[in-house]
Amino acid sequence: MKKLLVLTVLIAMVTMINGQYAPQFSHFMYDHLRTNPGSAGSTDMIDATLMYRNQYMDFEGAPKTGLFAISSPFKLLGAQHGVGLTVITDNIGNNKDVLPAISYALRFAVGSGTLGVGIQGGIFQSDVEANWRPPGGSEAQGITDEHIPYGKADGMPLNFAAGLFYRTDDIYFGASATNITAPEITAPGDPGENDNINATYNLSRQFYVTAGYNMQLSNPVYELKPAVLLKSDGVATDMDINLTLVYNKKIWGGVSYRTGSAIIGFIGLELIENLKAGVAYDYATSTLSKESDGTFEIMLNYSFKIGVEKAPQKYKSIRFL
Repeated sequence: MKKLLVLTVLIAMVTMINGQYAPQFSHFMYDHLRTNPGSAGSTDMIDATLMYRNQYMDFEGAPKTGLFAISSPFKLLGAQHGVGLTVITDNIGNNKDVLPAISYALRFAVGSGTLGVGIQGGIFQSDVEANWRPPGGSEAQGITDEHIPYGKADGMPLNFAAGLFYRTDDIYFGASATNITAPEITAPGDPGENDNINATYNLSRQFYVTAGYNMQLSNPVYELKPAVLLKSDGVATDMDINLTLVYNKKIWGGVSYRTGSAIIGFIGLELIENLKAGVAYDYATSTLSKESDGTFEIMLNYSFKIGVEKAPQKYKSIRFL
């Protein structure tokens, strides 16, 4: 009964004030493009990332989030640019959202690194299952509140983001805002015995600040990589603080702390050249720790270059002309 109560509150919060919710990943060090379009092309390689997050395991209807992101640098008219694509799938209870977006960044050489000034445009598609039941609920205990939306949201509102992202070989720093126009979502409500009632809400603006540093230790096979991510919707603010130790650029492990929410452990390795795999486990520091089996997350990242080999040039010695 206690689990059901906690889960019901969780689902109600997501459904009724969806505008306050934004997907999150513990591997935020590999999740720049989703929240900051200025990062597009910043690694000077084609960079592709897959993530899957199963949050609050042992809760039916708890968040399950997937991410695909890819970005690439390119040159045009003598300038440096970056372009990227992200697709997010987010399932929470009876709510299923899909958020595809395209990012573009104009990149400038600044000091020993590059500064990307980026914009992002996407759409938000939401679908709510009308016949979803709370765990353990019977047909008679189904969702019948006429103010709880179900069915597909009306239209696919445009969504915009903007950001700045600076990167060198040793540091990165970014600041960005998503849901800039706070688009309105409209979904049909359960009419019951009344006329159909539409439920509306807005996606709240989200603000992000992130930074990271690669610190070479006295033993050259070890690197320390501290990183931080600050997230706010203007009402609530939280922070992820990470410290990762890398061995021989191939194997790593680390720990993060999410303020008021979780302690997170990481491990990962480079499977083959430029192909990285990692897993993370979140242990909730709130009362949810007694009701769930934690949060599990996996990550794959692959970076590569596509180049055209130049044909070897042949020269004749002037001795033989």
